[in-house]
Amino acid sequence: KITPWVLSELGAEVIAINDKPDGLNINAGCGCTHPEAVQKAVLEHRADIGIAHDGDGDRTLLCDEKGGMVDGDRIMAMCALDMKKDKRLKNNTVVATVMSNIGFELFLKKSGIKVIRTSVGDRYVVEEMVRKDCNLGGEQSGHIIFMDHNTTGDGAITALQVLAIMEKTKKPLSKLASVVPIYPQILVNVPVKRPKKIEKFPSVVEAIEKAGKKLKSGRILVRPSGTEPKIRVMVEGDNMNRITSIADEIADVIRSTMA
Repeated sequence: KITPWVLSELGAEVIAINDKPDGLNINAGCGCTHPEAVQKAVLEHRADIGIAHDGDGDRTLLCDEKGGMVDGDRIMAMCALDMKKDKRLKNNTVVATVMSNIGFELFLKKSGIKVIRTSVGDRYVVEEMVRKDCNLGGEQSGHIIFMDHNTTGDGAITALQVLAIMEKTKKPLSKLASVVPIYPQILVNVPVKRPKKIEKFPSVVEAIEKAGKKLKSGRILVRPSGTEPKIRVMVEGDNMNRITSIADEIADVIRSTMA
């Protein structure tokens, strides 16, 4: 309820949806986990922006005026450019996780902004931000930390930062977000009995190395899940068919070796 109240106080016309929790309906068909709800509402009401939080309000994903979703990578990139322009971006550096898209990193590098990557999890992002004295970091999933305002992800603050950029530039969200090229990315989750370090399985390591030679331009990340008995295979590149084939090949080797 905080975000609608804040935006209303600032003079925005706010249409709140799925804002009546009953203790059981957290994330049920709404928010960051079900962005289709906010997409539908934006198009129905011809809104300028849609804001989706998760159940505890520390994540934010956005929907532009055309119904396109804007993830944490694009949110961070937009904010990083704005902060650098105003000389507010400490050390011209952004902290992100290994899951952030390579297109996001290449775009910021071209803009004179360094990207430091950490393990998945906002706690690791915050730790690295403190260690390297950075004031912007986050995850593709929408956990964005603006250290000048808060020491953790805050969905309302994230939304306000982007709205401020829209107001300052007089540009729609779709135009602001479109400058960040996002490479096709595929994620395959392979169930295993007990996730172990990939290095202990030579055949899996070999499959990843072979896949890397096929990929040429892009990135491969294979890691045990921190929350489920699964190995996550993430492949990025400039060709969707190629990365799908590569991800499936690696997943097949993991199934035959580790499952």
